[in-house]
Amino acid sequence: MTTAGSLDPEALARAKTVIVIPARYQSRRFPGKPLAVLRQDGVAAKPLIRWSHDAASAVTNAQAVLVATDDVRIAEAVHAFGGLVLMTPESCANGTERVAACLEQLPGAELLVNFQGDALLTPSPFVEALIAHMERHPEAQAGTVAVRCSAETFRHLAEDAAQGRVGGTTVVVNDRSEALYFSKRILPYLPAGRMPDDDMPVLLHLGLYAYRRAALEHYVDKGATMLETVEGLEQLRFLVAGMPVTVLTLDEPGFPMVEINNPSDIAIVEGILASRDRP
Repeated sequence: MTTAGSLDPEALARAKTVIVIPARYQSRRFPGKPLAVLRQDGVAAKPLIRWSHDAASAVTNAQAVLVATDDVRIAEAVHAFGGLVLMTPESCANGTERVAACLEQLPGAELLVNFQGDALLTPSPFVEALIAHMERHPEAQAGTVAVRCSAETFRHLAEDAAQGRVGGTTVVVNDRSEALYFSKRILPYLPAGRMPDDDMPVLLHLGLYAYRRAALEHYVDKGATMLETVEGLEQLRFLVAGMPVTVLTLDEPGFPMVEINNPSDIAIVEGILASRDRP
């Protein structure tokens, strides 16, 4: 365990709701992504991991925020701004496995929230709503969040697809608001020229999850599945294993919910950060 920051190890061990930001240096599409620098007028340039940590730290109903990584460069960057770090094995295949790798070091944690390190635009009320939903529904083992795509976000997804880039993830749900399927394709299929609307919404899945301890343990025991490998979407392992994933559907917060999946997304997100803060 490697820690820094203001939360002492005993307090961390007692925390019941913990936000974990999985971060790895190696990425096929964007190596070194957590350390990529984003700039905004009037704000000091910061690495992506700092932007994401700041966003997660604004959540009011979690007792701790930490970064889980296997890379000393990321750990040093987090320590530099006073954040907490837990070192996890290099063998973790994805962010969910990396969160699960923290369980032994977080004996008091009952609910673990996976806050994606490339989703710095995630509003704190979304995280708070997911935590509150899981608290109200103790039977739910895993939960996540999706937003109804605006026309602008849908066009961003469609442009990524047209250019052959892997962009955001969409999800379709059943009548119980449980995920039927997640895909890096745009789901459901829309005829040419058709934009999403209330009758045919497109739900953009956010990289935000909440899990019970038992769900994470079951996830690791299950092992990798064909669908998650083909799609590159770790959450599909839950569906293959027959474990429902509750989807909390929210409206977009007044700006496009763009993640940093490719280097070209940095300029887009910097523009959103700038416009978001204008009156």
